[in-house]
Amino acid sequence: MDVTRVPPALLQGAGQIIKGKESFLQYLITVLLAGGHVLLEDLPGLGKTTVAKTLSHLIADKDGSFLAFKRIQFTPDLLPYDITGVDIFDPDLHSFRFVPGPIFANLILADEINRTTPKVQSALLEVMAEQQVTVGSVTRPVPTPFMVIATQNPVESEGTFPLPAAQLDRFMMRLSLGYPHKDAELEILETNPSELSLVHLKPVISVDELIQARAMVEQVFCHPGLKEAIVDLARATRSHTEIRLGASPRSALHLLKAVRAYAFVKGRDFVVDEDIITLGPLVLTHRLKMSDPRT
Repeated sequence: MDVTRVPPALLQGAGQIIKGKESFLQYLITVLLAGGHVLLEDLPGLGKTTVAKTLSHLIADKDGSFLAFKRIQFTPDLLPYDITGVDIFDPDLHSFRFVPGPIFANLILADEINRTTPKVQSALLEVMAEQQVTVGSVTRPVPTPFMVIATQNPVESEGTFPLPAAQLDRFMMRLSLGYPHKDAELEILETNPSELSLVHLKPVISVDELIQARAMVEQVFCHPGLKEAIVDLARATRSHTEIRLGASPRSALHLLKAVRAYAFVKGRDFVVDEDIITLGPLVLTHRLKMSDPRT
């Protein structure tokens, strides 16, 4: 099984639906191969939901169907057990049974995550870091692979709850689709890609191939000097006078995983310094708190 075909296969498949966003798709697939989560911060109507659904359609589960996908619409009245699930009493069995929530899927779209309360946002902390959910006294694993794609609108702030630093630190990258260029927008008008187009989208890789590709990513060589550069970059944010909260050790680890996966996406088995330059802002900036909030 040649797992080096995984990145180009995913890029080609996603490119059928997401037009004119090759760099964005490379970053998204990088996060997928690195085993991370992504925060999509963008305006309405740019295709954030379509991105998540497209990704789930490109990967075949072990039974040949699409990867398990769940969309959670975050609202102010959402409760933690609406996400994680709840124990309910079964009168026939005279005991409690667990009804799993939507978090028990492979790919989760956390839509408008900043529109729910911090109590509900915190329900994602454990599962994003440890791929397990604790309800009551029982801890249950979520399916593998597991990825959260969260979205938020950076313009509207009324009725929103900004994500705390602990939550932001769980996201490997913060990405933005942005507006398509003119030719891509004309192609969108001509082809009218929509959810109906996803019906005809076939899986291009299997779960087993994805897992093997992730294992190969871990073997991508990163020179000790480049690892030191990653650590120095993270440490520099902690001593900068204009930064109140710098990058955590987790962020340095995320950057290392990301550059290895990005090198694999680019068809290399080694990391180069340009990988760090390219991904550094995408991995680090959303974790930093500036001394001047206007910055």
